[in-house]
Amino acid sequence: MGYIGHHGVATLHRYKYSGVDNSLVAKYVLQPFWSRCVALFPLWMPFDTFVGQTCDLFMCFQITLTGLMFLVISTLLGYIYSPRLDTAPPRWVHLAHGLLLFLYQVILLLGEKHKGLLPVYFLVCFRYPVNRVAAETIATKTFDAVDGKQARRTNSSSPLGELFDHGCDALTCAFEALAFGSTAMCGGTTFWFWVIAAVPFYFATWEQYVLCLQLHFLVSHCFFFTNTLILPIFNGPTEGLMLIYVCHWITFFLGAEWWAEDFRKSIPLMDWVPFDSKIPTYGVVLFIMIIFAVIPTISSNISNVNKVVRARKGSMLLALAMVYPFGVLMAGVLVWSYLSPSDVMREHPHLLIVGTGFAFGFLVGRMILAHLCDEPKGLKTGMCMSLLFLPLAIANALTAKLNDGEPLVDEYIVLLVYCLFTVGLYLHFATSVIHEITTALGILCFRITRKEA
Repeated sequence: MGYIGHHGVATLHRYKYSGVDNSLVAKYVLQPFWSRCVALFPLWMPFDTFVGQTCDLFMCFQITLTGLMFLVISTLLGYIYSPRLDTAPPRWVHLAHGLLLFLYQVILLLGEKHKGLLPVYFLVCFRYPVNRVAAETIATKTFDAVDGKQARRTNSSSPLGELFDHGCDALTCAFEALAFGSTAMCGGTTFWFWVIAAVPFYFATWEQYVLCLQLHFLVSHCFFFTNTLILPIFNGPTEGLMLIYVCHWITFFLGAEWWAEDFRKSIPLMDWVPFDSKIPTYGVVLFIMIIFAVIPTISSNISNVNKVVRARKGSMLLALAMVYPFGVLMAGVLVWSYLSPSDVMREHPHLLIVGTGFAFGFLVGRMILAHLCDEPKGLKTGMCMSLLFLPLAIANALTAKLNDGEPLVDEYIVLLVYCLFTVGLYLHFATSVIHEITTALGILCFRITRKEA
């Protein structure tokens, strides 16, 4: 049995996507740069030679995977020079982290420029709530990412493109959190930097899913389904990523030790703060992010959903039920870490975050697919597939209390199996959905076919 039913196939054929980016930095600073960068694409990736959706998809996937590989390389550098994320890597590694993240942003936005789509919900996800969904659900808009000479706008965006982009963005949360953990010497606290990226990401995706589900009655008799995302003057895909790679580059000059120092020493004019215990600078940054970014963002998400649900006389508890799988994932990992005799969060942060990151990517991917196909039935059950391993890991940690502190199975092995399970589950989902969507829409993936104009 596949992931998409007959109703979902019919819905995919009516799909339209559009977005608008109001960022002033993108418009006046980055767009001229992106326009110049188009010339860097090799001639064997010509866009004017081919026409049609197949070429757009090929370009999208190729560019998106290239950008994701930059962050994988960044994560590997952090693992090589700081396996536990609590020692300072060579300073050039910080420069490389920033450069690779910058290239990821440029590559991905150039890919969106070719495809006519907007990259959404990155990392820290300083996302403005979409409170105009109701008015714009039936209106088709075209996002023009840049006005470079080589760009051309198309209306051939595909639901597979959106799913592919969102899926890579979900994995980006884990990879960049690990890169930043290497730069800031966060150790086990790196997990919480992944949390402040994943929580707004998930709630933003949840808001989009619930609002479109509640508003489906407006478009059920139309010939298209459109999903318009509006990003404000300050947003995650532009300013949020800029803030992160600037932090990497600043660390190149200051050294990673600056982040681990007590904030009263590392930040000027803060020595008056009356705390007895040492509070590292990265801890202050984490606190500020939670207070001024995460909490306001998810509050807006919940508020927007509540308004639409009340207007439709629906159940807010039913809408919040979609948060349940993510809550169980978070709770399961935290309970496992708390009971762990070897402190997996501190000793093996890379394995824990990568495994949890792929489980998170599966949850997000299933929700986006249900949104694109308008098939919510059985969604929560399907999402819980990624949670099946956690009870086993927790049970293994509990055996240490009965065996003089030694678990039944070494926790390093358990973490490796956890990663293999979540990565395998995610890859099965991704490859299956790519096959089902390309078959349903009659398009190709990772392959260019010449079409007549």
